[in-house]
Amino acid sequence: MIRRGCVALLAFLVLGLASAVRAQSPVPCGPFTQDHIASPEPREAAPAVARFDRIKTAVGTEPYRALFLGDSLTERFDPQVWQQHMAPRGVLNAGVNGDRSEHLLWRLKHGNLAGPPPAAVIVLIGTNDLGHGRPPEQAAEGIRAVLLYLRQQLPNARILLLGLLPRSASSDAGLRRKVAAVNQLIQGCGDNRTIVYADLGGLLLDSQGRLTPAIAPDQLHFSQQGYDLLAPRLDALIDGILPRR
Repeated sequence: MIRRGCVALLAFLVLGLASAVRAQSPVPCGPFTQDHIASPEPREAAPAVARFDRIKTAVGTEPYRALFLGDSLTERFDPQVWQQHMAPRGVLNAGVNGDRSEHLLWRLKHGNLAGPPPAAVIVLIGTNDLGHGRPPEQAAEGIRAVLLYLRQQLPNARILLLGLLPRSASSDAGLRRKVAAVNQLIQGCGDNRTIVYADLGGLLLDSQGRLTPAIAPDQLHFSQQGYDLLAPRLDALIDGILPRR
């Protein structure tokens, strides 16, 4: 009985300590794994380097109300839909094709925040972490590392954290299940004040939960029709985190 009591007391103290650590953290979630996650590192591919340089120049020369950070799903945002919805809100497309969470974190530390601080940041990163073979816990921890750095560097900016968007045609596909697992973890990073979490994936699926070729021809990247489905909800979310003009 005494031994069981001691074990129970120890478990209570450990849980209490973990809760206290989370309460003191600027991001109210995780850590999601004790495994080592990839350190920030630059991309070497010429298109990625050129894109990084263009974003760095843009943030340093013109004030933007919001930065939309991400990978190819951001960089390849349909231009017509972007001009209709994002540009009028003063959002800079700061996505880089092929980026994983460690690449985004490196960019943030080496110039992609080197300008007037934006009022808001939209974050959509992590699908390439899964595509690289990482388990959901490591992908979620990479996203959390990005959030922690943003909270440190932009303490007054509000963050819209987007859940990973669906990939693969079927709801039973391995990558689709991993996307759902990541989103289950990172949804706790939102506090509806400094960090707002939103999962928009359902907007892209048909009534059977399938990601059709009309929406995602390669089961990952979206057509204009796909971005048309996302844009109205994104508009409302971004308007909700930006101060009134």
